[in-house]
Amino acid sequence: MNLNLIKPIVFFDLETTGVNIATDRIVEIAVLKVFPNGNKESKTWLVNPEMEIPQGSIDVHGITNEKVVTEPTFKELASTVSEMIAGCDLAGFNSNRFDIPLLAEELMRAGIDFDMKDRKAIDVQVIFHKKEQRTLGAGYQFYCGKELEGAHGAAADTNATYEILLAQLDKYDDIENSVAALSEFSTHGIRADFAGFILMNDENQEIFSFGKHKGRTVEEVFTENPGYNNWMQNADFPLYTKKVLKEIKERMSAPKEKMSDEDKLQALQQKFNLR
Repeated sequence: MNLNLIKPIVFFDLETTGVNIATDRIVEIAVLKVFPNGNKESKTWLVNPEMEIPQGSIDVHGITNEKVVTEPTFKELASTVSEMIAGCDLAGFNSNRFDIPLLAEELMRAGIDFDMKDRKAIDVQVIFHKKEQRTLGAGYQFYCGKELEGAHGAAADTNATYEILLAQLDKYDDIENSVAALSEFSTHGIRADFAGFILMNDENQEIFSFGKHKGRTVEEVFTENPGYNNWMQNADFPLYTKKVLKEIKERMSAPKEKMSDEDKLQALQQKFNLR
């Protein structure tokens, strides 16, 4: 089975110095770009993270400090990576919670803006967990009948993720073969930011997902405590989270459009359930 694509989709995987989206760095990135006509383009880069790779991370992916010391930094690769994923939907394994947020941080740190407007995201791990509750290696064996050789190598994981998604589409008749449907199915909930610090409630309002203001709208908190935004902007939160908060703050400060008499009447009727 082939993916039913309207535009190119990029499967990618990151190997990193750790799992902190705000502070850790990429040491390897693999990209598999699949075009609507079925053609594919792939690229893998080792990356100098400009920081020490902890031994615990080396034990997972096998990428040592000596291996990347002469490799380009992500800032040097950022324009190339950005161009390769431009105009593409994105897919990965645990990508909604980790790879996309961390990639966004690295791009923004390099001075390249990034958002998910006009993009869809497919997280193959979410589909897998909703259906089978397994790991990537077990998923590769389960869906594709193969052993995953080179696990925790970005290229091996990226290609395995792509093959698993195709196998999932073959196996599950109730999953529609479209990027929009796959994106919706593989999303746990609606997030305003990538890292999940800011969620959307049923009224489509941004709310905090953590701390003493958990469950409260961002606008309510900022109105009550204007300094809270400044604290978050200066704290160790991801750059994209700070960008979302800045946009909310600017939206709150924008002059409100003057309502017409007719709009005011309709608002009052809705408020008091008048006909």
